[in-house]
This record gives sequence, C-alpha cells and structure tokens, in this order.
Amino acid sequence: MKAPPGILHASFSLARGGFSLEADEQIELAGITALFGPNGSGKSLTLRTLAGLETPERGRITCNGETWLDTGQGVVMPAHRRPVAYVFQDARLFAHLSVERNLAFAEARARAGGPDVSRSDVIETFDIAGLLGRMPQGLSGGERQRVAMARALLSRPSLLLMDESLAALDVQRRAQALNFIEQIPERFGVPVIYVTHQIDEVVRLASNMVLIAGGRVEAQGPAAELMARLDLPPFTGRFEAGSLIEARVARHDDRFALTQLELAPGTTIEIPYLDYPAGETVRLRIRARDVSLATVKPKGISLRNVLEARVEEVQAEPDTAFAEIRLLLAGQALRARISRASVHELELEPGKQVYALVKATALDRRLLTRR
Repeated sequence: MKAPPGILHASFSLARGGFSLEADEQIELAGITALFGPNGSGKSLTLRTLAGLETPERGRITCNGETWLDTGQGVVMPAHRRPVAYVFQDARLFAHLSVERNLAFAEARARAGGPDVSRSDVIETFDIAGLLGRMPQGLSGGERQRVAMARALLSRPSLLLMDESLAALDVQRRAQALNFIEQIPERFGVPVIYVTHQIDEVVRLASNMVLIAGGRVEAQGPAAELMARLDLPPFTGRFEAGSLIEARVARHDDRFALTQLELAPGTTIEIPYLDYPAGETVRLRIRARDVSLATVKPKGISLRNVLEARVEEVQAEPDTAFAEIRLLLAGQALRARISRASVHELELEPGKQVYALVKATALDRRLLTRR
C-alpha cells in the first residue's frame, strides 16, 4: 500500500525559555524520515510545532498543498484538525480503557479520506491480538508502545509523528519495536517522521534524514548521503560514523555459515549467515573504523572482504591522529577512518585506486535491514 510521496514545507521561528528554533525546510514525505540530533537540539520542539502543539511566533507550514499554519494570514489549524497522529515516549494510552477500547476510540475518530487502515491488519502487524482484553497498566513498555502505534494508525493519519518513542525500552524490546515501525510506510501507506538521537535507529529505519543541532537544521537528504559526508561527524558521532551500503543477497555458504551480498556485478561482500532469501535487497551499515586500506591487493590474510575502490575525499583531523576517507565502491560511498600517518605513507589523495579491507566478523546482522 505504498503511498505516493507527499511534500511538507515548514518555515518558522520559535523561542522557548531562552532557546530559539529556526526551520526552513521542504521534506519529501516518503518512507521514514529521521529527525536526528543530540539531546536539546530542538527535535521534539520541531515535531510539536508540526503537530500543532506549539505555535511559533512566525511561520508557515503546508503539507500536500494544505495550509496548517500561516501566521502572516492569521491561519492556525488546531492540532485535532491536522491529519497527523503522534506517538509519544510514554505511549499515553487511556488507562481506564482496555486495549480493545483504546483502539475503538481511535477508529471512532478516524479521519475521512485518510489511508485505508483496518483494525484486523493493525492487530496482525503489531501482534497485539493477545492483548485486546488487557488494561494498559498490565502491559510491558514494549507492549504499550505497540498498542500506541496501532491506535495512532487507526485514526487514519496522513502523517505519523514519533517522538523518541522507544527511549524508555531496553535494548531487546527496542530492537523488536523497530521491526514493527519499519513496516508502517509500506504496509499502511503512512509516512513517518521519527525523532531520535540514536544513530543505530537512523541506520535501521530511515530513508531520509534531517540533521538538527542547536535549533538549526544542519543538513537534510537521503540517509546514505548524509552518513557518507565527512563534514558531519561532529553531529553524527565519530566513533559510530560509517556508511550505508545497499546490496542484494546473492547466495549462502551453509558449510561456513556465510552469506554473500552483491553490491554490483562482480563486487561482493561476505557477512555472517543471514537468513534472507536470495534476491532480497538489504541495507548494510559498515563502520568507518572497521575499514582498512591498502594500495596493493594483499594475499594470505584472514580478511574475507578485499574490495576495489577509489579515493574521493581525504579529511585529516589535525588535532587527532586520525583522518576520514570517503571512497567510491561499486557506485556507492564507503567511509574509512585511519591514521594520518597511514594517509601520508600510502600517499592517499582523491582519484587514487585502493583496496578496502573489511572483516566479515565486523558486519553484524544487527547492522542490516531489509529494503
């Protein structure tokens, strides 16, 4: 039920308690857009402004041609009339209603003309059939969030806003919840704007990314492009910096429990066994710190992945021992983080052909997602 992309334009200025927020962005609403940045950067305030829970001093917000806000014309569409649903960090289920009645409440207030979302499909997708008769206070944190997402979708929104919705969950329950979230755009035709400060959630979920820091948008665009940029690590984090690579499952090696992924004809990468069928497209995260470089193809080594690439950009960090390298690998961007001494000794510069060396054991399946 994939919906055609919509367009959200948000231009506004807002000040709260000494903090100022400025935005002037046009965002294509397709799939999941991550609003990413450090704590206190203005992500949640941006989301609340889109939802109509905050009214800026100046601004204009339109979505798919409909005006939600235009302070110059005196237009302020109230939150309950905007075709959005909001999933908060604390779920906010009605404590006096069972799960089933929470869902019925949303259905009764579903927007006419919204996406065709059925109760049975939502219950199946979020695996909550066994929870329908229970009260919210008897649910685990992960169960409450699944019900909250289901309830939000049954209001038939044109846009789903999620504000650090998994922050209160432990690692295992968060990973499970991500499985449910990534199905929403494709299965229900509802695009998502997802606020997070966790880079692994961006990698797992986002097609597009808006990077915000200090109340300002620093960059926006396809997540893979932003992750590959060398000028953004102060915001995306140097230790976890890396690349997003799309590949196709080519074959499995059952004897050694390996899976071969094809990046392009003739270019493959091996990872620990992945239980996906051949032909499935996946997105693989490769950390820059897990990539080494050589100017001559090495032999007799344990590394399974030796990949031909070309240096596109070298950015040294004069105050550290390191340098960031952006490579072109089978038409996709790959980052490496190596020492400045190695850059000097290998005479690395844009245009130079190199071999990128990546351990198969560094490519954990947790860094993979279906596309």
